[in-house]
Amino acid sequence: MPTFARVHLAFERGEGVWLHATNGERYLDFTSGVAVNALGHAHPHLVAALAEQSQKLWHVSNLYEIPEAERAAQRLCAASFADVVFFCNSGAEAVEGAIKCARKFQSANGAPERYRIVTFEGAFHGRTLATLAAGGQKKYLDGFGPPVEGFDQVPFGDLDAVKRAIGDETAAIMIEPLMGEGGVRAVEPSFLRALRELCDEHGLLLVFDEVQSGMGRTGELFAYQRTGVTPDVMSLAKALGGGFPVGAVLATDEAAKGMTAGTHGSTFGGNPLAMSAVNATLDVMLAPGFFEHVQRIALLFKQRLAEIKDRYPALVAEVRGEGLLIGLRMLVPAGELVDATRAENMLTVGAGDNVVRLLPPLIASEQEIAEGVARLDRALARLARAHGHSGKAETAG
Repeated sequence: MPTFARVHLAFERGEGVWLHATNGERYLDFTSGVAVNALGHAHPHLVAALAEQSQKLWHVSNLYEIPEAERAAQRLCAASFADVVFFCNSGAEAVEGAIKCARKFQSANGAPERYRIVTFEGAFHGRTLATLAAGGQKKYLDGFGPPVEGFDQVPFGDLDAVKRAIGDETAAIMIEPLMGEGGVRAVEPSFLRALRELCDEHGLLLVFDEVQSGMGRTGELFAYQRTGVTPDVMSLAKALGGGFPVGAVLATDEAAKGMTAGTHGSTFGGNPLAMSAVNATLDVMLAPGFFEHVQRIALLFKQRLAEIKDRYPALVAEVRGEGLLIGLRMLVPAGELVDATRAENMLTVGAGDNVVRLLPPLIASEQEIAEGVARLDRALARLARAHGHSGKAETAG
């Protein structure tokens, strides 16, 4: 179906931060499959793990124990607030699972009328009917009938609006600690702390959607770890399998108390192939020094981007984000910069609020970050000429 506005470009192989196109050209990948290929392309440890597993078992179903799934769950719990994990196949499924978990928690506590979830304007939680309703964006909801009931959107960052939205039917508050699709907007830790206090006060669950911000993207394994605020339920996907499709719902025992045998399921969730990818990804990310590298590279990248912003004040309004989930809010259409970087053989991706996202693989070296900055600089110079600006405020360093 023609549901994607695809660029006329295809790739046949990749290595690290580089992609090789079918036309013979090489591209610097600062999209990472939209925050999926966190360890770059063809990472040798992931390739070996998946190749080895592919010769043993692909699928057995959840009628039986899956040792690799149990190991992955134990490792995710040991590295987070969670006690239990449910594995699925995608981000939208993970958010759906989190929604079901929150509703079932209230029902198990004798309050089945508490099913509504407070969400935030500009959020993106997925493309299923429920996750579309949770995000509440009209452009995605149009034409699909009445939105799924049970979501109350409030303005981003408006605590008084959150308080007004909480009622007798409220089950939970759901938020991305760092918005991706919604324009790379970081949520203030003080706001998240206030949400945590509201949830505790009213008996609500705090749900973090970390589908895009999780798995090392912010310089910690999970974005919530930078905020000092712990959720009750968290959805993960994208980078969880390093490029292999897999999602997960993480929860405390208390939050998951209603999720008993038969309440939820998945045919492919937790399959041996996906779990080998998750465990291989965790091997790399949990190794000593990995997050220190991400933090160091991210700091360098943001410093260089601040210089870029100063050089092109008529084009770039703001540098946003945490770790290697960075956004440039543009003063010209964001799509123009995405096109201009692609003309420099560099891949970037747009986001809401007229933002261009820069999502290099977490394994990027200082030299590769510098190469990305140089290509971005040339792309902006190209745009400056096109818009009749004098170009750079100063010469590139």
